[in-house]
Amino acid sequence: MAKDSSGAANSGNRTGVRIVVAGDRGTGKSSLIVTAAADNFPANVPPVLPPTRLPDDFYPDRVPITIIDTSSSLENRSALADELRRADAVVLTYACDQPATLDRLSTFWLPELRRLEVKVPVIVVGCKLDLRDEQHEMSLEQVMSPIMQQFREIETCIECSASTHIQIPEVFYYAQKAVLHPTGPLFDQETQTLKPRCVRALKRIFILCDHDRDGALSDAELNDFQVRCFNAALQPSEISGVKRVVQEKLQEGVNEHGLTLTGFLFLHALFIEKGRLETTWTVLRKFGYNNDIKLVEDLFPVPIKWAPDQNMELTTEALEFLKGIFSLFDTDGDGLLHPDELVDLFSTAPESPWTEAPYKDAAEKTALGGLSLDGFLSEWALLTLLDPVSSLENLIYIGYTGDHSSALRVTRKRRLDRKRQQSDRNVFQCFVFGPKEAGKSGLLNAFLGRPFSDSYNPTIDDRYAVNVVDQLGGSKKSLVLREIPEDGVRKLLSKRDSLAACDIAVFVYDSNKYVHMGCRLSTVVNLELHFYLGSSKVYALYFSSSDESSWKRATELLVEVASHGENTGYGVPCLIVAAKDDLDPYPMAIHDATRLTQDMGIEPPIPISAKLGDFNSVFRRIIAAAEHPHLSIPETEAGRSRRQYSRIINRSLMVVSVGAAVALVGLAAYRVYAARKSASS
Repeated sequence: MAKDSSGAANSGNRTGVRIVVAGDRGTGKSSLIVTAAADNFPANVPPVLPPTRLPDDFYPDRVPITIIDTSSSLENRSALADELRRADAVVLTYACDQPATLDRLSTFWLPELRRLEVKVPVIVVGCKLDLRDEQHEMSLEQVMSPIMQQFREIETCIECSASTHIQIPEVFYYAQKAVLHPTGPLFDQETQTLKPRCVRALKRIFILCDHDRDGALSDAELNDFQVRCFNAALQPSEISGVKRVVQEKLQEGVNEHGLTLTGFLFLHALFIEKGRLETTWTVLRKFGYNNDIKLVEDLFPVPIKWAPDQNMELTTEALEFLKGIFSLFDTDGDGLLHPDELVDLFSTAPESPWTEAPYKDAAEKTALGGLSLDGFLSEWALLTLLDPVSSLENLIYIGYTGDHSSALRVTRKRRLDRKRQQSDRNVFQCFVFGPKEAGKSGLLNAFLGRPFSDSYNPTIDDRYAVNVVDQLGGSKKSLVLREIPEDGVRKLLSKRDSLAACDIAVFVYDSNKYVHMGCRLSTVVNLELHFYLGSSKVYALYFSSSDESSWKRATELLVEVASHGENTGYGVPCLIVAAKDDLDPYPMAIHDATRLTQDMGIEPPIPISAKLGDFNSVFRRIIAAAEHPHLSIPETEAGRSRRQYSRIINRSLMVVSVGAAVALVGLAAYRVYAARKSASS
């Protein structure tokens, strides 16, 4: 299928390959290098050669090679280590006439490379083949097989002779090839199969080339593929020959429509087994893959910079594509993507982006793991919000062929939204604060349609939940809830722009614990003291005999967040949620909570009960508050004082300005009067 293809374009755009030659003294390192470069065996060579560069056209890939000779003496061990760390490939030599040097490979040299963390291909070379004792002939494969099993970094083993010019050019050809066309990312030597990421990439390429979507590459599609990858067309007889080879080995590799995906993968495994890795690498690189079998970053035109209070969202075009993909992979037509269907959907990506936190379990699913269209789009909304580059990358992996720059959009700055008193966002991020056991996780679980549970599992790291919220007018908005553990608040607020990505903050407190502590302290003295002083400081005195009051801690967090917003300019709308409202609320608790929220300029607490399934439209109310970012922004005493001080200063400046203006007008009038009087006299 592939014809000869060469050039740096098929070599991962490398501008050079640095090969370091190491081994015991007297194993023929320097003679090997000189003979390769000069095509002549030297009579005398210095102990260590200077760097040797082979011509650009020495090998078909036309990538320059620099060969570094080394000394194995103890006094040069540091310099040797430095050179090995800078190597793109290492050639380890032993002398065929000195068996002890072969043993040293596994007892010293290969372990030393691991100790130095040199993670590059290794070529083992037996030099002085012409000097081997004919009575001790041995099979190279038999000798090297156990060593290669132990040290998987060995790419190739070869024996040569500089004196008789046996396989000298091949040594550095294999070393260069191991760098430009490595085996490791493509093929598992132990199982003799293509690696999963390689299979995924080739599957995507197959689908892109299967223009009529019939599951097979026709003769015309095969020819188009050949021209795109190798700049040369295939003759009809060559296409027939390719399919015949596949069909002889793998019946299902060819059908009436052409070469199937199974046959396509078989061909590439065959190329690799025969040592023609450059064929598969050429195909991968023509379709934009790098040495990690991932698409190169140049394909992702995501804006490099955007303001901290701006977010990334999928465009309508990208959303329509995802809806089509959902329908395509919903093979049973039940309106859900089941786990096996999701695996199939992401089978052309290096891996599924949703298998790990924070995406795993972040969307609503059925008991059997089915994902609805809203859940599917919610996962994409979360991925785009947190990692827009990965979002665009995975869109391309699963088949998005539109203009890549039209897949994502940057939202308007939140400060501008506040001035316009309206947000144009389709995805809102809500930070959920609250003390331990307040009901934060219960709120997130309810958002994802999960049943209520009495068991308490503390949240250690930030947790996300995302879903689509149906608005009263029929529109839909995506809401991302980010649960902030109480112990993580200080770390979060240590960063100046930590609230920039937050559209709205919700503070959850346990109204049940609030009532319990209130009842525990409901003495006449406390009641009288509370009514008499009426200050926020008394709340702690009345509601709690310790620092465990859920309400007290929630209000402290509210003040901390509000202060941070005032100090940084990233103030956000805030709501308070009274969770676990399944018991009758204490009347004074409602009164005091309402009073505090009025003082800070935000809405009264929203009572909910996850146990009873009564959420009081809390998620719609969160969206409504986020859509109007100029409202429900709490104001602290310090913030109010600063605002009043600023107002006084501005008024003073205005009075001064008006006074100065009056004075100037008066002065101008006097000058006109004086001029007229002078003229009349």
